[in-house]
Amino acid sequence: MNRRKLKLEELNRISVEEFQKAEKIPLTVVLDNVRSQHNIGSVFRTGDAFRVEEILLCGITATPPNAEIHKTALGAEDSVRWCYLEDTLAAVRMLQEKGYTVYAVEQAEQSLSLEQLQLQGNKKYAVILGHEVHGVQQAVVNACDDCLEIPQYGTKHSLNVSVAAGIVIWDFFRHLSR
Repeated sequence: MNRRKLKLEELNRISVEEFQKAEKIPLTVVLDNVRSQHNIGSVFRTGDAFRVEEILLCGITATPPNAEIHKTALGAEDSVRWCYLEDTLAAVRMLQEKGYTVYAVEQAEQSLSLEQLQLQGNKKYAVILGHEVHGVQQAVVNACDDCLEIPQYGTKHSLNVSVAAGIVIWDFFRHLSR
């Protein structure tokens, strides 16, 4: 079976301006002290691919413009709306006051498996992804409405934060874009 790969111009992608006007899924992604600029860029690129509403960069998480973020974001830092907030806990409270259901993506007691997640199209959601070693801060986990856990079946106990973000964002997109 021979299949010709499509050229970039055949993919019919929208422009940054069209993206900014396009309907988004009601999902905000919060990065809590994510230290790797490559991971941050990857989250921007995934956020662009699945039209997330916004990315909140908190704590030590670097912000655009940044050459290392751009290396993996490939310009998605220009299309996806973002803002910096120093305190992740304040970001969670702000989102909840605006009516968001906020999930920490974390392995925690009584966490909800991503496979069991039920979303409603008329609600707004936020997911918090944490530091590559320490995860989401405990105080932030405590403030969230619930914890989501990605089921894993191998020997390792965690996923790279950008991989976890991709899995979670895709799952939210699947549920909310119908």
